[in-house]
Amino acid sequence: MNAAFYPLALALFLIVSGSPQKAAPPPNTLSPQEKKDGWKLLFDGKTTTGWRGAYKDAFPEKGWEVRDGMLIVLSSGGGEAANGGDIVTVDEYSDFDLRVDFKLTEGANSGIKYFVTEQQPQTPGSAIGLEYQLLDDARHPDAKLGINGNRTLASLYDLIPATNKKPNPIGEWNHARILVKGKHVEHWLNGIKVLEYERGGKEFLAHKAESKFKERKDFGEAPKGHILLQDHGNQVYFRNIKIRVFH
Repeated sequence: MNAAFYPLALALFLIVSGSPQKAAPPPNTLSPQEKKDGWKLLFDGKTTTGWRGAYKDAFPEKGWEVRDGMLIVLSSGGGEAANGGDIVTVDEYSDFDLRVDFKLTEGANSGIKYFVTEQQPQTPGSAIGLEYQLLDDARHPDAKLGINGNRTLASLYDLIPATNKKPNPIGEWNHARILVKGKHVEHWLNGIKVLEYERGGKEFLAHKAESKFKERKDFGEAPKGHILLQDHGNQVYFRNIKIRVFH
């Protein structure tokens, strides 16, 4: 290589490496642009404001904690809603874009549910709703149940399997997105769309007929509902929970 090339190459390297990088906002905060676009935090990183226990008036006294900017469901042996129980947003939502960072521990099972209506009489176990499955696919037996992988990470639990997903390893942060516009719903994982469907549509009803929800009339078709984070007895971490509502 010509010696005269080195100074030019060094100059180009310094220009590229020294170019200012736009810093990501700190966890549990909104950028000025996000605020302008109508985003709202559902978790401030410090308190449980805006959340309560499913079927309850207050936040659970055990089973959950806020620590180091994270909302954490604690390990309690793997039981479904058997310790602190699920938590839901105080508010209900219909058309929205929900973003959640989550981090799984080995063998963990949890979920992000939406259109949760807290139907009476109260069902045993977890509250009923459409679920973005959170699961350690390699270690949790649920991954091998259901049909065609419809209980694996980012799937519409027990109905539609996620495809083309690229999860980060267990113990690292992943990014979930649930986009709802009218009857149209999309699940995203780490910036990749992994499934889409129409609530109440032909495909949805066909999957429902083969699922554990087949006897539930109008399952997943409520006009609005709560967002839910599931206590399935395994430790899971959440942060950067934010939502934008479409009017």
